[in-house]
Formats: sequence, structure tokens, C-alpha cells
Amino acid sequence: MHFLSSTLENYLVANSEDEPALLAELSRETHLKVVRPRMITGHFQGRVLSLLSKIIAPKNILEIGTYTGYSALCLAEGLQNDGQLHTIEVNEELYDMQRRYFERSGYATQIIQHTGDALTIIPELDFTFDLVFIDAHKVEYDAYFEAVIQKTKPGSVILSDNVLWSGKVVEPLDPSDKATASLLAYNEKLKNDPRVETVLLPIRDGLTLCRVK
Repeated sequence: MHFLSSTLENYLVANSEDEPALLAELSRETHLKVVRPRMITGHFQGRVLSLLSKIIAPKNILEIGTYTGYSALCLAEGLQNDGQLHTIEVNEELYDMQRRYFERSGYATQIIQHTGDALTIIPELDFTFDLVFIDAHKVEYDAYFEAVIQKTKPGSVILSDNVLWSGKVVEPLDPSDKATASLLAYNEKLKNDPRVETVLLPIRDGLTLCRVK
């Protein structure tokens, strides 16, 4: 579902930062070779993630849901020189593709890949994260949030992707649609959670920005 006309979307892209050549190449390869390429972050949202990361200047970033590595590379652009980005992906078949692009970027030694269940891996990470990006199984968003908020500090930022879920959050709910039900509950929770300040941004498929108090 497109929330803006294609003309307006093209205008937004044309008047935002250009997509880096490496990321454009990664996007092309993803669309040619990987199942469900629409899952990739893409040019406009990628530049939003990059700019937010540069504003925050994080020492440690956590990403849940690497996919082919596009969003990780965008987030890494704001890392401090001695910072690290830990990214978790359940699909081990994507590991090599991610690494090829990470190696070609300027962040090869700063991006740490983890393969497996994020809810198992996160408790094992002995870091405090300045920036978190949640973009994995929608039914687990609440569990991811509870796991990562324990690894943050006041001022840390938690981003959650796909929270508008192609507009399904404002349509009659299909009782069998667990993903939409989970996102409806999650969005309401973040709005009312006293631990964070929250704003839901209509960027692409919805991006929630939470600041830890």
C-alpha cells in the first residue's frame, strides 16, 4: 500500500540525499536474487536512518532483522569511530551476501553479524545501546522491545519499522491476522509506556521513534 502518490514519493526522493552507489547495487542484487525484496529498507527510508544515526552519533547500535544488510549500512554511517553495530538475522542463507557488502563498505570491522533467534541472542550482548532498530517478526515486537529496553539508557533511541503494516492498522481486523493484532497492541503500548517518549512517523510503512526517558 502506498500512502502517498507515486508522484509525491518521487519528489521526496529527488529532494533528499542521493542513494550511495554501494547501496544502490545492494538494492539491485536483492531485487534480482532474494525472496520478498520489498522487505529491503530502500533509498528514502535508508537516508532517514542514516541521518538519525548521524544526529545521535551512537557508540553501539543494535539491529533486529538484517535481511540483506541495507539498513545496517545506513545506520553504520553515524557510528563513532570506535563504535559497533550488532545486527541479528534469523535466516542464515543471507549471511554471506550481507558480509560481501559489509566488507566493501567502510564499516567492515564495526558491523558484527549474529545469526539466530534475537530473543536468545539479545540477553547475551553485554552492551548498552544508544540506537536500536527493530525490523523482524511483527508478532515478536513487544518481546523485542522489552528485551532491548533493558540494554538502553536515558536518551537512547528505539526505532520500530513497519508499524502501519500497509494500512492494515486502520482497517477492520481479521481475527486470524496475528501480525496486525500484534502491531495494534504494540503501537498502543508505546504511546502509553511511561519509559519512553514516542512519535509514529508516516515514513514508508510506518516508523516509530521512541526516546528512552
